[in-house]
Amino acid sequence: MSTDRLTGYQGEEGVTPEDWVDPGSTFAAVRDAVFEDTRYYDVWNGPGTAKLPVYPLGLWDLLRRALWAGHYPFRRAADRTVDTHADLRWGPDRRGVRRLLHPNGVCLTGVWEITEPTEYTGYFRQNSRGLVIGRYSAGGAVLRGQPRSLSLVGKLYPTTDRRDPRRYVPAGIITQEDFGGPGAPFINDAELRNAPSTHAWRRGLVALAMLAVTGAVFRRADTNPTFRQLYEISELGEPPGAAAKAPEFMRLLVAPEQPRVGGPGDRIDVRDEVLAQIYEPGVREPKKTLVFNIEVSDTGSTRGPAVRQIRTVTNWKRIGRITFDEAVASYNGDFVIHFHHPAWRLDHNNPATAVRAAARAGRPVL
Repeated sequence: MSTDRLTGYQGEEGVTPEDWVDPGSTFAAVRDAVFEDTRYYDVWNGPGTAKLPVYPLGLWDLLRRALWAGHYPFRRAADRTVDTHADLRWGPDRRGVRRLLHPNGVCLTGVWEITEPTEYTGYFRQNSRGLVIGRYSAGGAVLRGQPRSLSLVGKLYPTTDRRDPRRYVPAGIITQEDFGGPGAPFINDAELRNAPSTHAWRRGLVALAMLAVTGAVFRRADTNPTFRQLYEISELGEPPGAAAKAPEFMRLLVAPEQPRVGGPGDRIDVRDEVLAQIYEPGVREPKKTLVFNIEVSDTGSTRGPAVRQIRTVTNWKRIGRITFDEAVASYNGDFVIHFHHPAWRLDHNNPATAVRAAARAGRPVL
C-alpha cells in the first residue's frame, strides 16, 4: 500500500461505539494484529532497505476543521485517548485511524519485571512480571540529526503467558523526551519520562505553533496533559477497592550494555535503529533483545510557563527493566493499535479524585 494513498486517509478520530464493546483484550490478539501485518515488509533486511513510509505531520493536520464545533478531529482524538481503553481501533473498513501525533513508529513486545524492593503496589511491587506491548515513535522527524522528540508508550498485561485467553484491561505506559526536542541522536541516550520538560522553541516556529495547539487541545481534554500519572500500573493486579500506591515519576533508559546502531552522522530512521537492536538483516527470527531500565522517584518540581516548562527530578532509583524481544514496523502498528492515556487525578492514589468527569463515570462520550 503506497504512502501517497495513505497520506490523506483519516478515519474516525473520536470515540465510536466500537470503542466501548467488551473493554479489555488478550495480549495475543493485540500482538498478532500488529505483527501479522506485512504491508511494509516481510523480512527486515537492514536500515533503509524496507523504505518505511513516512506519514507527514504539519500544522494543518492539527488545525483541520478546528472551527467546526463538536467535530474538530484533533479535539475528538484527545478526548478519545483519555476516555476509552480500546486496544485496537479497526473502524468499519478495517483501515484504522490516522494518528495525528507520532504517526511513524515501531511496535515491540517483551516482559516488564520489577527486581528491587519498593514501597509501591501492583506491578511496581518487587517480583512483578508482566507482558508489554510497546510503540517507539518520533514526534517530528524520524531521521537521526533532525529535530524530534522520541517516545515509548505501552500496554502492561498482568500475565506472562503470551497465549493467555483471558481478557485484561492493560495498564497504560506513556513516556517521552522533552516535548520540544531536539531529541537524542541515539535511542541509547534518550531519557523517556512520564513527566517530560518542554522547551517549545527548539524545533522552530512551525513546531512551536504545533506544540501550542497540542497543548491547548490536550488541556481542554485533561488536566496536566504533559504529566501522565502512573496509578494504572500500581493498581494492576490489585483487588478492587484495595489501597494502591504509585511513584510520582518514572523514566525508561536504554540499558548501558546495548550497542549503538550506526554513527552520529548517519541519517538512520529511528524505526530501523530499534529494529537493528533486535534483528539481524534478512533473518526473520529475533536474535537479540532491547532492554530499558525502569527508574522511579517521588521527588521533583515543575517551574516555568507551558512553553518553557522545566521538570527537575532527583533521587532516581532503578527498580527493574523491560526486555523487548521482538519488534515490527507495520501499517496496523501505525493505524490500528491504540494507547490509552490515564486521566488526571488530584491524588494519583485515590480514584475518587479523577478530574475528567466522563472518565470517572465510565460513560461513553460520542
